[in-house]
Amino acid sequence: MRRRWLAGVFDSADNGSTPDAKQKPMVDGAQAREGGTAGPGVPRPKFVLHEHRRPRHHFDLRLEEGGVLRSWALPRGLPTGPADNRLAVEVADHDMDHLTYTDADKSIADLGWWEEHDRNDRRLLFTLHGRGTPRRYALIRTADNWLLHQTKEQPAAG
Repeated sequence: MRRRWLAGVFDSADNGSTPDAKQKPMVDGAQAREGGTAGPGVPRPKFVLHEHRRPRHHFDLRLEEGGVLRSWALPRGLPTGPADNRLAVEVADHDMDHLTYTDADKSIADLGWWEEHDRNDRRLLFTLHGRGTPRRYALIRTADNWLLHQTKEQPAAG
């Protein structure tokens, strides 16, 4: 099911997106559940950063929201600093079982949970809590695509 995001609200339109038949789940999906909970009984939303080697090398950022993985293709990966903005092309949402899928051309570069800080119809401010140091980003809507920006203010390491 394809969902378009506008001001934090989903508009549904069916596109029949499903994981590729060649993909297989990782042997142990426990890493996807390591985030724990955001509060008493509230699970933290998960994220995955997939690295694709074909057809061209790129990354896909997938954020759990509304029972699906919202997805953006990142041709050059995550930004490495505040001056290094990256194009983020919104792609079809993926089912939650795609969180731990890998295949010969796709691996998991990072996995964990994400935390939303602020949102409006043109921007989503969030922190990724993955395998390394937590990093705060902003997804900014442009006329045609999205821009992924690493913020100057970063969460305290700990």
